Amino acid sequence: MHVPDGFIDAPTSAVTGVVAAGALAVSLRGARRELDERTAPLAGLVAAFIFAVQMLNFPVAAGTSGHLLGGALAAILVGPYTAVLCVSVVLLMQGVLFADGGLTALGVNITDMALVTTVVSYAVFRGLLAVLPRKRRSVTVASFVAALVSVPAAAVAFTLIYAIGGTTDVSIGKVATAMIGVHVLIGIGEAVITALTVGAVIAVRPDLVHGARGLRRRLQLRVNGALVDAPAAEPAAPAPAAARTSRRTLWVTGLVTSLVLAGFVSFYASANPDGLEKVAHDKGIDKKAKEHATADSPLADYGVKDISDARLSGGLAGVIGVGVTVVAGSAVFWALRRRRTEDASPVNTGV
Repeated sequence: MHVPDGFIDAPTSAVTGVVAAGALAVSLRGARRELDERTAPLAGLVAAFIFAVQMLNFPVAAGTSGHLLGGALAAILVGPYTAVLCVSVVLLMQGVLFADGGLTALGVNITDMALVTTVVSYAVFRGLLAVLPRKRRSVTVASFVAALVSVPAAAVAFTLIYAIGGTTDVSIGKVATAMIGVHVLIGIGEAVITALTVGAVIAVRPDLVHGARGLRRRLQLRVNGALVDAPAAEPAAPAPAAARTSRRTLWVTGLVTSLVLAGFVSFYASANPDGLEKVAHDKGIDKKAKEHATADSPLADYGVKDISDARLSGGLAGVIGVGVTVVAGSAVFWALRRRRTEDASPVNTGV
């Protein structure tokens, strides 16, 4: 669903750019409350994992493929504010380095793929957790449904944006039907990937999953005929060295998995156009599409320039993309975590 340059007119692109900038400003502030020394490294890894999995297009219908958007996955793992930043970092890397998603359409893409997917999925996720049993399995189930809903929600958002600022005269009803129909199918793939990933992390480190916090109900005692919360028991603190080793192992495992997916498995991904590309071609939305500003980038189209072997070229591009994304994402999240620590430190008032 990466919108290229030329699909949306300049005024609408500018407005979505303002919306995206506002969302990023709010998310930067909110992420400072979500990130700590445990979750800041995970956030950078989540961004890199989303980049890698987005390279794995899977077939959904005749001649059409789909790929992960990642808003739901990131929101559940590291929190909604941090999720908007994670997906935005991925979109920025893709647009600048790989000519995927127009630069003038960056505001459209952040609004649609980062903001809409995160807000919708996290609202659905929290709503489901409020009625499901407070168990870890409920987190996985809620993750599946939230991810499933988020993808057609993004398709609806794109259709509304196109209805306002589309550059070609096409039937919006037909565009909406085609976009929503194919992205419901893509949503199933998104839901499976999200649920499997969330379930895997919960199995080894449930304390690192933002959406799994506070699952257990407080013990209640009956006092004078009324139920009151029992005093919270002090949890047994894990050995610091063991906790660090566990986080390190999870981080290294996640990074290696991302590198393998982007550097090797991506070669076997579906070559069919994704949902937006297919609809754009069939309905004529792409008639005024413009060449990407970085079309001559050494990594354009997820290949390394001057390397003729397709497998090697694509694999190297994927590995580079994962590396750049994890470094850029980690730098942002560590800076936010450090800012939080500084804000929480007592002010030296000595004279």
